[in-house]
Amino acid sequence: MDKKGKILIIDDNEDVLFALNALLYPYTEKVKVSAYPEKIAHYMETFRPDLILLDMNFRNDVVSGKEGFFWLKKILETDHEAIVILMTAYADTEKAVQAIKAGATDFISKPWEKEKLLATISSALKLRESRKQIENLKMQVQSLSNPDYPEIIGESEVMLEIFSLIEKLSETEANILILGENGTGKDLIARAIFHHSPRAQKVFTTIDLSVIPETLFESELFGYEKGAFTDAKTGKAGRMEIASGGTLFLDEIGNLSLSMQSKLLTAIEKKQISRLGSTRILPIDVRFISATNIDIFRATEEGNFRQDLLYRINTIEVHVPPLRERDHDIVLLSEYFIEKFAHKYKKKISGLSPEAKAKIMQYTWPGNVRELQNVMERAVILSQDKLLMAGSITLQTEKKKESENLNLESMERTAIEKALKRSDGNINKAAELLGISRYILYRKIKGKAL
Repeated sequence: MDKKGKILIIDDNEDVLFALNALLYPYTEKVKVSAYPEKIAHYMETFRPDLILLDMNFRNDVVSGKEGFFWLKKILETDHEAIVILMTAYADTEKAVQAIKAGATDFISKPWEKEKLLATISSALKLRESRKQIENLKMQVQSLSNPDYPEIIGESEVMLEIFSLIEKLSETEANILILGENGTGKDLIARAIFHHSPRAQKVFTTIDLSVIPETLFESELFGYEKGAFTDAKTGKAGRMEIASGGTLFLDEIGNLSLSMQSKLLTAIEKKQISRLGSTRILPIDVRFISATNIDIFRATEEGNFRQDLLYRINTIEVHVPPLRERDHDIVLLSEYFIEKFAHKYKKKISGLSPEAKAKIMQYTWPGNVRELQNVMERAVILSQDKLLMAGSITLQTEKKKESENLNLESMERTAIEKALKRSDGNINKAAELLGISRYILYRKIKGKAL
């Protein structure tokens, strides 16, 4: 798990606070712990956590979980987009489902399994990042977005086509496959589809398959019963069970191994699951939205992705375009990020200079919107002007130039290779390009064994 995000831990057990603080400190930006849930509002205002780990049972209420639900409600009243993971040593299926429906992002049992806990937190922090993006986009001026999709900035033709497709999908519950490069906003499109679907008032839950170890896949997706494996002290509902009646977003589905693909396919086809350690069949009613950044059709041709599973998850395909294909959306997004970060860093920057606009329009943006956001944040921090100037914008190509090898022998070898390639191997022409004699070039070639 990358070191990012701020985590607030609320639990009346000092040993639990100490253990979680020690465990999460190497993986997160900041950790704050407290044994007093009454201080949650204060910490939300001053610490502004990205994730809250909240115990369900405090001193006055040992097993029911009512206190946890009470404080969960208070948190969501303060910030309806807050990411909260409930914790308890008395986990059961009813509490898990109730917790998700009450607005919790996830539910973990104590004692926890380290890998599983870290994977759950990583997924929750990614969800928080997505929600932040959505909230930020909602704050933009109306001219920057389609009023029907305030969470997505875009006026280019390709984005208008996506808005149109989402509108067409609003009356269907067909499974959707979202395709696109990293950083294009596939998760935002998934949420837009959900919010405009017949299941918009139902549960929407996410599982990021890129951060779930294969050994934990089944327990995460299907759940488990007490005693199903060594550390299964209590039972837990899986994502499919929790999402039943609603929508499950399978992010980065292209990362699944073939064996896991087979198990997922069986669940989708039969519309039923069994928890690990149980023979009881649980019917499920789930709408699947999947996303991947790989060429999933090539993966299918090469035998790395099951064709029958592909048929099940892509009744409808949505192709999210890379930023380089979104015309003037690059400027719209840049101006939005400038406004956002100028406010954050208390800078008086009103937009882009003409040279800066030309610079960002000529760049290919391999990291897409995510890269654009990072570049604009850095530029705003470094800028001292009222307009963001081209010199404040550092692009990846420039960073590569800065880190080029300055070893003279290596540079000479590279120059000779380029000259020979440009002259189709003609020594005289290559020597002329390099500004040296044919004899010197020959000696250099021989000496470098080119």
